Amino acid sequence: MRPEWLRPIEEGARSITVHDLTRFLPPEDSDPRRGAVLILFGEGEHGPDLLLTERAHHMRSHPGHIAFPGGAIDPGETPREAALREAQEETGVDPAGVDVFAELPELWLPPSNFAVTPILAWWENDCEVGVVDPDEVHAVYRVPIDDLVGPDHRIRVEHPSGWVGPGYLIGEQKDRVLWGFTAGIIARLFDFVGWAELNEDAPLRALPAHMLQGDPTRAVPPPDQRFGDRR
Repeated sequence: MRPEWLRPIEEGARSITVHDLTRFLPPEDSDPRRGAVLILFGEGEHGPDLLLTERAHHMRSHPGHIAFPGGAIDPGETPREAALREAQEETGVDPAGVDVFAELPELWLPPSNFAVTPILAWWENDCEVGVVDPDEVHAVYRVPIDDLVGPDHRIRVEHPSGWVGPGYLIGEQKDRVLWGFTAGIIARLFDFVGWAELNEDAPLRALPAHMLQGDPTRAVPPPDQRFGDRR
């Protein structure tokens, strides 16, 4: 049974629109590649939480970025199936213990022409999780919801291009920067359901150098970092 604290997310998922989550809409002729991510709510030792991963630091694209488990949808898969499969491959989550309760609108990521469906789920029977493949994942986190709704760990993140968007400090030492696509979904979803405690004076932080290694788009915000507003 889903907990009472999750009810605002369940109810919000019924009415939230793509316009509430992003200002980017695919052109009719875009024919995007498709993917899915799992937004998995659980209840761990520190209370309600979200499952997030940190990409391996040696990866050619977006090294060290904090993200929802997820990836491309394979032929014949539904977004739900893809999100659960990717979560299992990346973190060891057992799909049998996951209760999927909603799909958010498909979000388009220009200019990569990638369309991503966020899958909302409750971790009904949680299990031990961790890094399954270190070539893809550096670390796995269960981030307390309190750290994402309160103002204490909210920041604004600046890309070298000058783009500024919402962000969070996570991890035991609060030394990991969550930003871009993932931070944008969290910020806008939590704001939509009335969870977010806004901090207009959130400190501005430069994007950590290790997140830009091998990034050919240093001069332009990467396509999955274009959520949030320019300030």
